[in-house]
Amino acid sequence: MIGAHFLHFNKGVSVTDKAKRGGVGLLRSSGVVGIMTMMSRVLGLVRDVVIANYFGASGSADAFFVAFKIPNFLRRLFAEGAFSQAFVPVLSEYRSQRDLAAVKQLVDRVAGALGSVLVLVTVIAVIGAPVLAAVFAPGFYMAGGEKFELAADMLRITFPYLLLISLTAFCGAILNSYERFAVPAFTPVLLNLCLIGSAVWLSPWFETPIMALAWGVLMAGGVQLLFQLPFLARLRLLPLPKADFKDEGVRRILKLMLPALFGVSVAQINLLLDTVLASFLQTGSVSWLYYSDRLSELPLGVFGIAIATVILPSLSRIHAEKSPERFAHTLDWAIRMILLIGLPAALALAVLAEPLIATLFHYGEMTDRDVQMAAMSLRAYAFGLLAFMLIKVLAPGYFARQNTRTPVKIAVKAMAANMVLNLILIWPLDHVGLALATSISAFMNAGWLLHGLIKEGVFRWQPGWAMMLFRLVSASITLVAVLLLIMNWLAGNWLDAGVWLRVQWMTVLVLAGAGAYLLMLLVTGLRLRHLRG
Repeated sequence: MIGAHFLHFNKGVSVTDKAKRGGVGLLRSSGVVGIMTMMSRVLGLVRDVVIANYFGASGSADAFFVAFKIPNFLRRLFAEGAFSQAFVPVLSEYRSQRDLAAVKQLVDRVAGALGSVLVLVTVIAVIGAPVLAAVFAPGFYMAGGEKFELAADMLRITFPYLLLISLTAFCGAILNSYERFAVPAFTPVLLNLCLIGSAVWLSPWFETPIMALAWGVLMAGGVQLLFQLPFLARLRLLPLPKADFKDEGVRRILKLMLPALFGVSVAQINLLLDTVLASFLQTGSVSWLYYSDRLSELPLGVFGIAIATVILPSLSRIHAEKSPERFAHTLDWAIRMILLIGLPAALALAVLAEPLIATLFHYGEMTDRDVQMAAMSLRAYAFGLLAFMLIKVLAPGYFARQNTRTPVKIAVKAMAANMVLNLILIWPLDHVGLALATSISAFMNAGWLLHGLIKEGVFRWQPGWAMMLFRLVSASITLVAVLLLIMNWLAGNWLDAGVWLRVQWMTVLVLAGAGAYLLMLLVTGLRLRHLRG
């Protein structure tokens, strides 16, 4: 496990050897998280296929996606965003420098503080659901009618999910800090199972079938929280909540958390702004953005978040041990892994946008036009995929050092740029302009984060980058060429083809593209030892 590489060194081992050992541990842990997340993301695609088949891109689907996106956005912003980035470094410091009793006391008091705030927020939100729906989907409110009322009704059911999933994220942060990465990574599988089951078996029992999905979201929050508790009990860290906002650890976390609210979660804020503006566009725009965003999140979640998940606690411990060389080496390793995976993933999504959307979603209520519109926004999101992934690994370079002010300044600038770009691009490009604005602002965010780390001397380029870029560019060109040649050879109409023919074509494309990319990397000299650092 990763702790074996970062906590139990022999005194005679050099910094380079430590970094290499850390690289092996990071690669192994990233692989475990990646596999678990892959399971979740694949099942998430199955979930979206089911939802598209049952509800398509209808007005009721737009209403559900708004009702689901609001608590989901806040969960990513507060729980997995600001809270985790503030909590994990402090918890790692307690674990390194104090005994288990002190760690348990911190866990109990943070659980109490977090839980009490979430309960208050949830009660207010449930009471004021129509106001929230109007704020986050003003187009629905101005148009009036059934879609707005349905969104508000479902929001009353889905918002308590924020309370449950935030506590789940709190438990997951503890498990990640103790190198139990697989359990939190697997947990989202339960959300997907609940939503699939709700769409298939519960929806026929409701007068408004899509209400079943709202209840499925709430059910999933409780199931995910209960799933993680036994694993915390094994660590003897099962929380006994005690609200104490004067506790030293709680106050430090709050101090770090407040500016971090806009930090690593700026991409989610930008996506939510897309939903607000899309509510003014034609019916289906919210759903088109949702389906394309879900596909772009597959490589982001499987690889970007997997690497970010394992490096934050590692960087936090390295910083506590005052080892700047290993800190820089770990960041360099993470950036290389992101480029190695993120660039081909972005290119593949752009080339295969319409085939992917058609293969996964073109069933039932999903029309030919819906596929074409969603494919256009998917290409726009694919443009920014590499930046989204880089943000996930660059931001921990600040948070691990308990520096939350710099990322928030950068995030505010990027978000302001996104708002301006939204207003410029929405008129000529409609929903595609919103996706493109999000991608451009993500590159600005990632660039500023990297520049700050270099300027502060925290990040330094390690040897071997010239050869790394040569291999990456060569393999990427090969990937695109192979995909285009096979698509031209198939010369098929993806919208008219049957499901199994689409699956066969897509299987050939994915296997051939991945095989060509990996083969070119091998031909140009990339070996497993390079991935280990």
